[in-house]
Amino acid sequence: MESSGGPYLNTAAVTSPVGIARLLQMTFGCTTFSLVAHQGGFSAAYGTFCMFVWTFCFAITVFIIACEFTHLHSCLSLSWGNFTAAFAMLATLMSITAAVIYPLYFVQVGCYPIGCEVRDFRIAASVFAGLLFVTYAAEVFLTRAKPGQVTSYMATTSGLLKIVQAFVACIIFGALVNDSQYGKYVATQWCVAVYSFCFVVTVVVVAFSVTGKTALLWFPFERSVVIYTFGAVLLYASAAVIWPVFCFDSKYGSPRRPGLCAKGRCPWDSQLVIAIFTYVNLLLYVLDLAYSQRIRFVSHI
Repeated sequence: MESSGGPYLNTAAVTSPVGIARLLQMTFGCTTFSLVAHQGGFSAAYGTFCMFVWTFCFAITVFIIACEFTHLHSCLSLSWGNFTAAFAMLATLMSITAAVIYPLYFVQVGCYPIGCEVRDFRIAASVFAGLLFVTYAAEVFLTRAKPGQVTSYMATTSGLLKIVQAFVACIIFGALVNDSQYGKYVATQWCVAVYSFCFVVTVVVVAFSVTGKTALLWFPFERSVVIYTFGAVLLYASAAVIWPVFCFDSKYGSPRRPGLCAKGRCPWDSQLVIAIFTYVNLLLYVLDLAYSQRIRFVSHI
């Protein structure tokens, strides 16, 4: 805890640029899910996901503000800098996803059949959802590591990319379980193994960084992360070649979407999503490898 001679409350937690961004996050998040819950409405898995994103991000943001304002974060067994940087990046990705999904599925121009009042509430909720994304992106921009700066790992470009890689992997897993027929060939099963292995290791890297336990490891954390990232590049490169061949080559799959395939339940659509995000994650791991060569961080910040 802080010494008895110091201030009990940290006013910088709400008056600094980052603190103001967090207050706006709390305000916009509360406004968004309140508008939806009061009159806008939501349904199905898409609406439930959006409500989860807004309530989850709101709760964690309130927790962060309260801990920093009262200095309680010094009592937690967390690397606070890593935790806040990782959450800001995750919230940015989740909030932009919800800001796209909600208006796409729930907002319409006309009033029929939901009524003009409900439509207006949904439009207002979509606007505040977009503002929520902007404030989380602003926090990432404000707290990211500057060139040559010694900082927490998750605030570096490499650390932030780890969050994006895990998020993209979740999208791939969602497409895999949506009747992607990945078990049809051993080669596509190899691709699933690649996605799973890289996701698990990435999550472990983030977990060790956030909990501040990297100093307890018997091997150098920084060097091991770079070696793993290089291996992940090679693994994703193999998946980026194998998956399209066994899904879209005429010998194994279909180069075009089958005409009788139902919308939303077509294996070809899931296979296309997986192929696209495989290349996205491959690019992210390549960028991660490039940036990891010049970062400096400390695990306990």
